[in-house]
Amino acid sequence: MVMLNQPSQLKQRAHERLDLLAGIIGSAMDAIIALDDAQRIVLFNAAAERIFACPANEAIGSSIERFIPQRFRTTHSMHVHRFGESELTNRAMGTLGTLWGLRVTGEEFPIEASISKVESGGKKFFTAVIRDITERQRAEEAVRDNEERLRLAIQAGKMYAYEWDVPNNVLVRSPEYVDVLGPTEPRTVTPIPLEQALGRIHPDDRRHIVKAIAERSPQNPTVNLSYRALVPGKAPVWVRSSGRAFFDGQGRMLRVVGMVADVTDQKLAEEKLREYEKAVEGLEEMIVVVDREYRYLVANRKFLSMRHLTREQVVGRFAHEIVSKDAYEAIVKEKLEECFRGKVVRYEMKYTYPEIGERDLLVSYFPIEGTCGIDRAACIFQDITERKRAEEALSGISRKLIEAQEQERARIARELHDDIGQRLSLIIVNLGILEQKIPIERAIEHAEIHNVVDELDQLVTDVHDISHRLHSSKLEHLGLVAAIKGFCKEFAEKQRVEIDVQTHDLADSISPEISVSLFRVLQEALHNAVKYSGVAHFDVALSQSSGEIQLTVRDRGAGFDLDHAMKGRGLGLASMQERLRLIDGELSIKSQLGSGTTIHASVPIKSGKQVA
Repeated sequence: MVMLNQPSQLKQRAHERLDLLAGIIGSAMDAIIALDDAQRIVLFNAAAERIFACPANEAIGSSIERFIPQRFRTTHSMHVHRFGESELTNRAMGTLGTLWGLRVTGEEFPIEASISKVESGGKKFFTAVIRDITERQRAEEAVRDNEERLRLAIQAGKMYAYEWDVPNNVLVRSPEYVDVLGPTEPRTVTPIPLEQALGRIHPDDRRHIVKAIAERSPQNPTVNLSYRALVPGKAPVWVRSSGRAFFDGQGRMLRVVGMVADVTDQKLAEEKLREYEKAVEGLEEMIVVVDREYRYLVANRKFLSMRHLTREQVVGRFAHEIVSKDAYEAIVKEKLEECFRGKVVRYEMKYTYPEIGERDLLVSYFPIEGTCGIDRAACIFQDITERKRAEEALSGISRKLIEAQEQERARIARELHDDIGQRLSLIIVNLGILEQKIPIERAIEHAEIHNVVDELDQLVTDVHDISHRLHSSKLEHLGLVAAIKGFCKEFAEKQRVEIDVQTHDLADSISPEISVSLFRVLQEALHNAVKYSGVAHFDVALSQSSGEIQLTVRDRGAGFDLDHAMKGRGLGLASMQERLRLIDGELSIKSQLGSGTTIHASVPIKSGKQVA
């Protein structure tokens, strides 16, 4: 038999109990802080370190007031003193309102706390158990917000909720049903017999509803119906009911819960839209009508045939589901928003159709007034492709267009480099400063900041690349040769191809007009070569002879039919020709299918016409 009253055994048992107690306190999820009668911290567990963002060795020995916001310290000290003098041994804190804690970072946060006291050796000690309730408060606020939004939505949407107790055959409706069925009945939630509710349904629709409810089963519990509700002294109201049936283990229906919404306005609009359909079906223009959510309500024959879609595939769908994502985000959405602000909107755009390819469209949006303001927009699309081609063939690319293009390239490039790039760099610096303020033990936050900085670094690089493609600073400050070599090197690295660049006997200075034109020709030629040739090696040669500068771009790839390319819709070749024409230069293209392509530009050095 072990004698526990022996001093060594008692001491060992005491140590074991202390270790157990320390383990329990250390592993607790709530902060546990012990104070002496002077309110100095004598115990500060791991949860307290985490919650207050303060190591225990810094907290122990200091006043508890460092973790209490300044405005509460006097009141807190008074309450603790009163508690110490009282007969109570423990109580909850904050019964008159939310308590607040203070992290060492200066951040205040809501807490729940309880306090207890013990006396040992003639001294009083207090123990506070503290819980951070930040997330709980956020969740509670979110629930309240959601409930309020639901209530407002029900009121604004003229809806009400219902529950049918099947065994007792009674129906309970939320008070909002008066807003749908009229003020002939009191705004109450008094249960009524189901037969009374069915009596308010149009006779032609009643049998359909009874049948639909009878067909519900555990495998098919949902029901969605539209029907006419009778309102004394008024025309019937169209409503849509969405509900779900619940069953017991034997498959017997116990109750049905759901929502009923007034859809009279929608039904009237649908009738009007059917009238519109008759008027627009025979037109050759593509015509659709959309509502405020950009949902197609009407689509005429021409619109459907151009997309090879049926009416069922379009009507009821949203614009972003039918129109290409790029076109919708870049143009369509913004223009529709402008139309729903009451403006007639017209613009031109290019759109690619499944079989006929890219077409030029003249788009017109007309706002349509409803009972509650503008609620629809009529959209008319005219195919102006042939007209545009004729205009482009007659006018070509004018000098002012090229000048404006280069100016805009330079402006955007400067803004990207000097504004956007610098602002992004400043954000990186600020993130670095912010990171220094975060305690080193918060490794997750440090890692997240590093990830953001890495992404911003890549974004800065991409912005600089775009800026350089738009406007070459090397071309402006170092000249044509350096710009061509730099562009070819960067382009080759990005496209993962090889570009052999040769330069010979160039004049010391070449006019900016010639430099810009030849540089743009090089860009266009290499982009086309990489895109269409199917090879990964290209030759670029720049030389000067007989008073001319010669630029040659050559590949040994697939080649193309030159006559067919010149008749096509692309502007690349025409752009190169027009640029060189404006500086008295010439462009020659030699290409055969399977034998590669050579583009040769020659410009007289004396040329001095203003281009960009």
